[in-house]
Amino acid sequence: MSKVGYARVSTRDQHPEAQRERLIAAGCDVELIFTDHGASGVKASRPEWDKCLNQLRKGDVLTVTKLDRVGRSVTNLMQVLNDLKGRGVDLVCLDQAIDTTTPAGKAMFGILAVFSEFEHDLIVERTKDGLAATTARGRQGGRKARLSPAQKETAKTLRDAGKSVREIGAILGGDKPVSRQTVYRALDMIDS
Repeated sequence: MSKVGYARVSTRDQHPEAQRERLIAAGCDVELIFTDHGASGVKASRPEWDKCLNQLRKGDVLTVTKLDRVGRSVTNLMQVLNDLKGRGVDLVCLDQAIDTTTPAGKAMFGILAVFSEFEHDLIVERTKDGLAATTARGRQGGRKARLSPAQKETAKTLRDAGKSVREIGAILGGDKPVSRQTVYRALDMIDS
């Protein structure tokens, strides 16, 4: 049985050392700690995460500091746990006091998963309600349009004058050029 650790930080300017130290203190072998640096938890496949999963064998324990190091969505977390369970690997999460080597830890993980999914459903429901209320007041939800109607007309005039999409974006954006996609939308060259 090996205690395998996994640490992850989302951006390059974050430092994973604190996570690594906690994993070593929890009994993980330094050679068996995998660290993804600058990798989003949204992605199911990450270089060191994939190596970590390949390292795990029946009877091993995967140790992480927080559940969100493994994945962001409840669905993904449950898939990972089910995969680990099927392979005979347990999960220990230090911050949430989850330890699937014990019956209480397995139950706690299940309860957390249910509450996480419930929270997600509430967020989705509130978002839909907010968008419906906004629409009822005559407003459109979403990001503010990058180009004003006058800028869209300018884009069409520039295009008729033979300017390229890239040139139009530079002219309209000034210090921050407008993306090609935005110019294409302004020119009705793609669906918005």
